[in-house]
Amino acid sequence: MRSRTLRFLVSLALLLPSAAVAAEGDSVDAFADALFSTRTFSQVALAPDGALVAWVESLHDAAGQPTGKTAIYVADPRAPQGRRRISAKAGSDADEGHLAWAPDSHRLAFLSDAASPDQPQLYLADLSAPSLSPRRLTDLTGFLAAPSFSPDGRTLAFLYIAGSARVPGPTNPTARDAGLVEETIEEQRIAVVDVSAAAGAAAVREISPADLYVYEYDWMPDGKGFAAIAAHGSGDNNWWVARLYTITAGSGTLRELWKPDLQIAVPRVSPDGRTVAVISGLMSDAGMTGGDVFAVPTAGGPARNLTPGRAASATWLGWLPDGRLLWSEIADGRAAVARINLSGGTAERLWNGDEALVVDDETDLSLSLSRDGASTAVVRSSFSQAPELWVGPLGAWRRVTHENDGRAPQWGRTESVHWTSDGHSVQGWLFHPRNEVAGKKYPLVVWVHGGPSSASTARWPIEWTYARAMPLSDQGYFVLYPNPRGSFGQGEDFTRGNVRDFGGGDLRDILTGVDAMAKSQPVDPQRVGLGGWSYGGFITMWAITQTHRFKAAMAGAGIANWLSYYGENRIDTWMIPFFGASVYDNPDLYEKISPIHFVKQIKTPTLIMVGDSDAEVPSPQSYELWHALKTLGVPTQLVVLPGEGHAIHQPKNRRELMRRMLAWFDRYLQEHDAR
Repeated sequence: MRSRTLRFLVSLALLLPSAAVAAEGDSVDAFADALFSTRTFSQVALAPDGALVAWVESLHDAAGQPTGKTAIYVADPRAPQGRRRISAKAGSDADEGHLAWAPDSHRLAFLSDAASPDQPQLYLADLSAPSLSPRRLTDLTGFLAAPSFSPDGRTLAFLYIAGSARVPGPTNPTARDAGLVEETIEEQRIAVVDVSAAAGAAAVREISPADLYVYEYDWMPDGKGFAAIAAHGSGDNNWWVARLYTITAGSGTLRELWKPDLQIAVPRVSPDGRTVAVISGLMSDAGMTGGDVFAVPTAGGPARNLTPGRAASATWLGWLPDGRLLWSEIADGRAAVARINLSGGTAERLWNGDEALVVDDETDLSLSLSRDGASTAVVRSSFSQAPELWVGPLGAWRRVTHENDGRAPQWGRTESVHWTSDGHSVQGWLFHPRNEVAGKKYPLVVWVHGGPSSASTARWPIEWTYARAMPLSDQGYFVLYPNPRGSFGQGEDFTRGNVRDFGGGDLRDILTGVDAMAKSQPVDPQRVGLGGWSYGGFITMWAITQTHRFKAAMAGAGIANWLSYYGENRIDTWMIPFFGASVYDNPDLYEKISPIHFVKQIKTPTLIMVGDSDAEVPSPQSYELWHALKTLGVPTQLVVLPGEGHAIHQPKNRRELMRRMLAWFDRYLQEHDAR
């Protein structure tokens, strides 16, 4: 889900004067330099015996900026100063990661593209051997991910798309069509390699059926098969309708365990092999996990909801050796960890805090567990603390790294805020201006998260979702990150609060949040802006057709016309749970919330941005709104980012996006200061 292409940004139509953009560029570049120089940890793996911890760390150039390469380190948590670097090719930087410990706790498997750029291969390092020279296990062409050892340590499984040159996922850039257009389906399969074979003799064997796309999997404790979340057809499109299966390791025999009503994720098989735990809920994007915890019998039978009515959204699962189930969750915007005994009793919360816990850059709020469950490894960060690696008992972690010592926030103080909307409580995060002066009124920009099902949580903004709006706080704005209905963090009923109601209750929650901030904070109610990306981009486009409250807007990868969007995007299956029917069966439902049909009501100056290779929200949606606004004489600007998909990854494009957004809001929200 990441683009590695480095190209420059082009902008279309009504560009800001170059002097204004350059002026904003100085401050944004200083902000971006400080933000991007943060050392990041993309993956963490605790050895089964807890004696060693491995992690993946970003590499930076002499100027402190990331090179796009990564390094693997291994250390004893009790003596981290003795850490060792593990690399497929000593003395050469590469993109390395996807860590997997063998059950013996001294062999570490990983992926590296050291042999051929952009083509990862599997390697195996034996940390007990005198030499740390890893052994190469594969010589494949295609996409590899998610290695995992069998319980006996003899076999290494991984996900594999043979011949694929593209990193899968709907947020990544998609190839442009030319000539005859046909749907090409590249199935991701479970493959295995025998790591006990002699060097050079290992053969890769694809296990799962050839017509099945496997998203996630877990070994059965006897090593004879897997539990897997999978679907037939397009991988990018069908995670929302995937089912839970078992797959036999020897024959590849497929057996369906559960056809859920909603999306499922994170399959975890219990130590006794009798239960597969999964998270199921109204999730809206591949990799964005949130919902209730379910237990599914491997012998067959109905799935059981273990957390009905719980005012939280589970994001990750792990079994403890005594059979209790552990999970992390978002609760009222905070990170938390809970557990339950499946034989009876209620869930108990073990820890919570205003921070983020992650072990990889694909799974939010997660942990790496030792075999006995006594120790955990996590990367901890918050709005005030840059990320670092910690290891130890849950909630009693010891710090292992000091890569970001002395790094101070480039934004103002933050606080969790609450307000009441339609009788229920709504939570959000408020950033104050960095150099706030008592008695002075400031503009406010509301930044709406994507999803629709997701949440803004407390974390150092290395993720682009958060970094986009951070320069505003640095430059004298209040910034509100609301979690309106439809968000994770208050249970499934709240997350389902915008089903068949996009732009209704969720927008009211946002508007009442603006009112609350104007009453409780030194916010100038006449200088309020709105922005967001993806679903937040739609909310922005929709809101400016419904109210003139916002004096400036930035709509990133938004949806202007739900009817045309249904036919343009390549991930239409996510829409059925939210709308209840396809656009062909109920076009009126899609039409009534399409901003383009109310475009004549827009008076708000609107900046529009999108990636040119976005398959999730294709660029024609942005063109539709831009064309209408410029025709109607509403100040607007369209910026198209080449080589980008739904998520913007290229550093140069990120800087330019922040620069233009800040210049846009400065032009329309700082005008009162200039009078």
